[in-house]
Amino acid sequence: MRRFITARVHLTLAFVLVFSASVLAQVARVAGVESVGFTVADMERSIDFYSKVLDFRKVSDARVQKIAARSTARVARMQLGAEQIELTQFVTAPGRALPADTRGNDRSFQHVAIITSDMAKAYARLRANHVRHASNAPQTLPEWNRNAANIRAFYFRDPDGHKIEITTYEL
Repeated sequence: MRRFITARVHLTLAFVLVFSASVLAQVARVAGVESVGFTVADMERSIDFYSKVLDFRKVSDARVQKIAARSTARVARMQLGAEQIELTQFVTAPGRALPADTRGNDRSFQHVAIITSDMAKAYARLRANHVRHASNAPQTLPEWNRNAANIRAFYFRDPDGHKIEITTYEL
């Protein structure tokens, strides 16, 4: 009888664990990326750059307490299409600048890719706004890379040195 009760308890516990894991998996599903964030040194300069050079629209701008950094921060959300970026300026603890020599294989490397329908016009606009180049000019990715064939891309930097990519898919 005792073996039967022990087996029944184990079976019940196994059922509870499997059921709990199933419920947790349903609750913890990822729905998407809410935003991507950059830390900036000068919020006004960054808002100006993202809105005038790249057509982002400011959707919010607030001061918040950042507990982890023990600092007051200004946080602005900028929207382009359905996507948003979050710019954060730490007011009372500004932090360090990005390393100037960051390369694509460094763990500190990050970038945002913006899709354009006309690379020539987008590149001309970036040049007219004197962006800092991170690549020489727009380049077509090699056809041997089947996943990237016919993609044109250009990398440049925002005022704080974050890399941004404009890209287009040419058929």
